[in-house]
Amino acid sequence: MLKNIVKGLKPSSTLKINEISRKLEDKGEKIFKFGFGQSPFQVPNDIVNALKDNAHQNKYLPMQGLNELRDAVAKYTSVKKDYNYKPENIIIGPGSKELMFLLHIIFDGEIILPAPSWVSYAPQAILGRNKIQSIQTKRENNWFPTGSEIEEVILKDKNKNYLLFLNSPNNPSGQICKNLEEISEIAKKYNLIILSDEIYSELSFDEEFKSISSYCPEKTIISTGLSKWCGAGGWRLGYFIVPDSLNILKNSINVLASETFSAVSAPIQYAAITAYTRDHSKYIDSSKNILKAVGNYVYENLKSNKVLINKPQGGFYLMPEFLNKKFNTSSEMCDNILKETGVALLPGSDFGFDKNKMLARLSFTDFDGQEFMKQTQNGQAIDKNLILKLAPKIVEGVDKLKKWSTST
Repeated sequence: MLKNIVKGLKPSSTLKINEISRKLEDKGEKIFKFGFGQSPFQVPNDIVNALKDNAHQNKYLPMQGLNELRDAVAKYTSVKKDYNYKPENIIIGPGSKELMFLLHIIFDGEIILPAPSWVSYAPQAILGRNKIQSIQTKRENNWFPTGSEIEEVILKDKNKNYLLFLNSPNNPSGQICKNLEEISEIAKKYNLIILSDEIYSELSFDEEFKSISSYCPEKTIISTGLSKWCGAGGWRLGYFIVPDSLNILKNSINVLASETFSAVSAPIQYAAITAYTRDHSKYIDSSKNILKAVGNYVYENLKSNKVLINKPQGGFYLMPEFLNKKFNTSSEMCDNILKETGVALLPGSDFGFDKNKMLARLSFTDFDGQEFMKQTQNGQAIDKNLILKLAPKIVEGVDKLKKWSTST
């Protein structure tokens, strides 16, 4: 009954760990939900009100997206990120995840996936029947591939088409890519296409976000949306920015979109205009300050001679490596951590790492973001005492995890 291509696929591990955590909580167990990467903040009130005001919108919208919204996105990215794109370059989708899937379906070539990479890239490549070329990155390179590592993959067969997925700030590592120019030179040299997943770009902590599209716009498809910076994961609105030089891909994505989701929900698209036309810098800055403080707390309290970990640079995540060899796989290790401590993590193997590397993704979002924003709205410094008060599950979960790391 099933096609062979889907028989080996499993549900998304990020969604699975959330369901497991819910079931354990329903049984009365205390679970620290460090496995699911959902924004802890509420959608800004003006955007929520815009959705209410547009609930009556019931017409099918243009397949590529509402014209007013695409115009708003083009202007927003021009002012905010110094991009230079037209509304015609933008495709609105029901989350960027769906648009990535359509890209995998239409692309004829091989997918270069640096490990670590988001859990859905590889399954989507498999469904698109594209071969995956994995690059095992290194901590000293900020968990991103070097130009020479990418070039080594391409030189195996220069006659093939290649598509590199680059996610910065990165899920799962929380790191920012520092060698964009180097990678862009490889893209230009070998006609490499880059999917720049910039879903966390508004949440870069200490430096202004830089896109690889600033070095090679003609080779770069930008992917982002509302879910992370706007706290609107459940709204399912994302978009691609596709340069004119890649119109052949944009046009084919539009064809598939017309035969699949047709158009994104009308009320959501109308509400999103408010997200991209009004000033939400105070909300974004508050989100970043809170996430940075909480992430740094986790980093400072978890790092030890038993736990290797990089300081977070953006987004929601850290990727600790537990120097413990008693487990055969990172999945086995995470199962033990959940059983012994109640801390839910995702194993590094889910993100493309060799299964014998004791790496895990930790999401530091298990706190009430709305209350945190309320308590710090007057510029109050976010110190340890405030984190103890407003993020108690983060504090307790990290303490349990550290004790586990030193006892095994």
